[in-house]
Amino acid sequence: MPRIYTKTGDDGTTGLIGGGRVPKDSLRIETCGTVDELNALLGVVRSYCLDEATENILLRIQDHLFTLSANLAVTESAIRAKHSIPPVTDEYVALLEKEIDGIQAVMEPLRQFVLPGGSKAAALLHLARTVARRAERRCVSLAAKEVVQPQIIRYLNRLSDLLFMLARRANGLAGREEIHPRFGL
Repeated sequence: MPRIYTKTGDDGTTGLIGGGRVPKDSLRIETCGTVDELNALLGVVRSYCLDEATENILLRIQDHLFTLSANLAVTESAIRAKHSIPPVTDEYVALLEKEIDGIQAVMEPLRQFVLPGGSKAAALLHLARTVARRAERRCVSLAAKEVVQPQIIRYLNRLSDLLFMLARRANGLAGREEIHPRFGL
């Protein structure tokens, strides 16, 4: 196995899949880094999961995020050359929607806002939800300047919804009541 360090980034640049180098603080790399942060956070969440179903969902999402990151890190010329990275598809989004619908079908309907927190798993899922929203915002900003698959933005949007529902379910499984904001009262 090659060494983990290459020293090629010592000048403040990083390589893209398919060739080319960009500054490490470029919007593309910031976007990739935020998705990577989300993926790492989901790894932490999995260590606190209360049920196998949630752990399996999160593992599938982590795999999707890895593919999503690769698509964000590939150069446009590599896309045109049909690089071997699979695209993020509508099926990715549909899988998230199916999970949301399944959870929503058995949960008490939401009638008001919920404060993040509760069990450790739920609190971490809420944190992951906010990181997913940040990743989505970064992708929207990147899409205003460069080519970004629209499915990536839809996926991150739907992912934050699923993470919210998983947090609600985690609190239910842990026997924790949802806390609702009192709006300063």
